[in-house]
Amino acid sequence: MTQDAETGADPDLLGMPMPPCARLLGWRLIEQDPDAGRIRVGFEGRPEFCNPAGLIQGGLLAAMLDDTMGPALVVASRGRLYCTTIDMNVSYLAPVRPGPLEGRARVVEAGRTIAFLEGELVDAEGRVLLRATSSARVLEAARALGGGAPAVQPGPD
Repeated sequence: MTQDAETGADPDLLGMPMPPCARLLGWRLIEQDPDAGRIRVGFEGRPEFCNPAGLIQGGLLAAMLDDTMGPALVVASRGRLYCTTIDMNVSYLAPVRPGPLEGRARVVEAGRTIAFLEGELVDAEGRVLLRATSSARVLEAARALGGGAPAVQPGPD
């Protein structure tokens, strides 16, 4: 994860500030495709995230997906938009052990006020462990982040 020492911004995600929860989860950008509204994010499934059975606790996995789907809208809007989750439906398909994980998300549809997002969390072998869909409130990034958002010129859309 590359960060600006002065602002804490992650230059790989259009200068958006890196929140402490993303740091805790080991958030790192792998790939972004603004035209397709897709993003891939790496996470570190740490032993400290485990329940007594040695599996990563489901709420932390859901947080990883939430922190993948929201940035998909940031990427799709080229940094002009930010979103807050309204609801999220998560399906846990397999138990998750500590180790590297990858979140993959895309913007299904985005309107002026609501975006529909979907994502999945996979292990190092590419097995899908969780799937999720989300509805999110769409906000102007500069306004939502109180000036912490990058100054991005509006695109042609």
